[in-house]
Amino acid sequence: MSYPMNAENGVQLTLTSTVKNNGKIRINGDGLNGSHLKDKHEGGSNGALQPSNGQPKQQQQQQQEYECTACSKGHTCQAVIGQTRQMRALITARKPHQAQAAFHRLADGGHRPSLVTFTTLLTALTCQRAFDAIPWLLAEVELAGHRPDSIFFNALINALVEAGRVGEATNTFLRMRHVGCLPTTSTFNTLIKGFGLASRPLDAQRLFDDMMASCERGEAVKPNATTHNILVKAWCDAGRMEEAWRAVARMRAAGVGPDVVTYNTLASAYAKRDETWRAEELVVVEMAGIRTSERTWGIIVGGYCREGRLGEAFRCVRQMKDAGVPPNVIVFNTLIKGFLDAGDMAAVDDVLRMMDEFGIKPDIVTYSHQLNALSSLGHMTRCIKVFDEMTEAGIEPDPQVYSILAKGYVRAQQPAKAEELLRHMARLGVRPNVVTFTTVISGWCSVADMGNAMRVFDEMRDAGVRPNLRTFETLIWGYSELKQPWKAEEVLQMMHDAGVRPKQTTFSLIADAWNAVGLVENANRALGDIVDDDEEPDRPVAIAIDGDSKLQSFERTNGHAKSSGLASMSLQAVRKSPEQRLLRRSCRIPVRWFCRKQLQMQYGMYGQGISSVKMVMNDLKYLHAHNHY
Repeated sequence: MSYPMNAENGVQLTLTSTVKNNGKIRINGDGLNGSHLKDKHEGGSNGALQPSNGQPKQQQQQQQEYECTACSKGHTCQAVIGQTRQMRALITARKPHQAQAAFHRLADGGHRPSLVTFTTLLTALTCQRAFDAIPWLLAEVELAGHRPDSIFFNALINALVEAGRVGEATNTFLRMRHVGCLPTTSTFNTLIKGFGLASRPLDAQRLFDDMMASCERGEAVKPNATTHNILVKAWCDAGRMEEAWRAVARMRAAGVGPDVVTYNTLASAYAKRDETWRAEELVVVEMAGIRTSERTWGIIVGGYCREGRLGEAFRCVRQMKDAGVPPNVIVFNTLIKGFLDAGDMAAVDDVLRMMDEFGIKPDIVTYSHQLNALSSLGHMTRCIKVFDEMTEAGIEPDPQVYSILAKGYVRAQQPAKAEELLRHMARLGVRPNVVTFTTVISGWCSVADMGNAMRVFDEMRDAGVRPNLRTFETLIWGYSELKQPWKAEEVLQMMHDAGVRPKQTTFSLIADAWNAVGLVENANRALGDIVDDDEEPDRPVAIAIDGDSKLQSFERTNGHAKSSGLASMSLQAVRKSPEQRLLRRSCRIPVRWFCRKQLQMQYGMYGQGISSVKMVMNDLKYLHAHNHY
């Protein structure tokens, strides 16, 4: 089989054997988002993971002991099975952070997590997009003596695809075959999806064609309807509708469709092209004999709303009942958002009454749309009234709801009330996210109170929430409004320490800060350090594997893995990346070419400011149903 390995043309990364003579395992990233597991294993100033007793990894692996008697003897442990099931239930309930905490409790309790447990943890990390933790998890899998199976590989490939690392996913796919784990249909589906997400439909088509050819030779599994639909979506996402319809024709020839998912994909593509009438035409012409779904009509309603054709959208909602598909809350929410965006509050009330007629109760999205519109208009009194209605209806607010409220208070120049929402969330056990914290920080910046802004920033870090680019640019903007360009420039070092890459907008903000105090030369130097995103764009990466064999990997040894296996994935770049070069340039920006005291006296120190995991989960369901651990 020939896979599109040479189509990457991007940064070359290396899978290196990271177990050195001192027994330390090197990883990139910040581990589990700064969790206690990282702290537990982190040793030395180089930030390398190492066994807790300081012994070489190979030696400790042979002497690994667990407090649990069953785990230490390699027997099935009911505690591990029960906790793994709980982790999966938490993921299904969209609480992956709690699933991660459940894993910590299991490991801290002296148990040996099973391979299924690690697979479930990998799924939880993928849901949180905590991709920096992948090297750590691979090291732990090997340390526990597990040999990855097809389901674990599928979860790993899915994580890499979701991270946008389709090159690494492709190489992992090849490693999978090399160690004797046969790819499943889910494996191919995930990788084809990855090429689609990377805007590489030709590579998706090549992999599909190779799959078909190998299937005919009896070397691979047969594509199913999902495989075909993923390929159709890859062409649709690329705007290649003729190729998408050719893929549909191949589905018909193979006798596997098309089905409602196929047509929903096509309808969504037409709606995104502002050709919603074509999407509706599919329902009338192409889908004759195929029952439409709420999703189908939701796409059409959403398309008309985006085009501003709200009358057509309202007609479609009424038409759904005649088609035998009563509208659900998602369709109503789409229509509500359309009228809210148009500022037609009277029509919103009409839609709410229609929901009541259909017996549909508003959900958190229904209320969030209303809260967002009201807070944007500065109607905080009415906004709080809607919030109270939501809580009285028994709907628990999530971090996004609180972020919306915080945004409203910030626009009303009431940062103290915005910050009070953080305390309210803590009392209710709701964990603020980076958006909530950044919104509160922007509130203090908008009133030129950088002391409180930095205090909230520190609280965010203490809470284990990682700042993003918007957070740092908000701080830069705040210092700029205070006429403190030197402080704005110091934020670059904070970004470097946090592993956040500055962009052109970042340096433009710093340049604006220098221009605000009349130091044009410093502003020009800051702008001179910009690396245009088009100069060396981020591309999907290709992986090379160190050693005599290009597919050095896990080896079978009594069902265990040798130390040269997957856990050696350190993902070290063999040449300087655009991010490293950008940060290196930013660190060269001179920080103090002026008399700070003179600037403070001239401009004022305190000037006022202005303003699919789904396929992996199906595999896990099978394992849990049959207690395959």
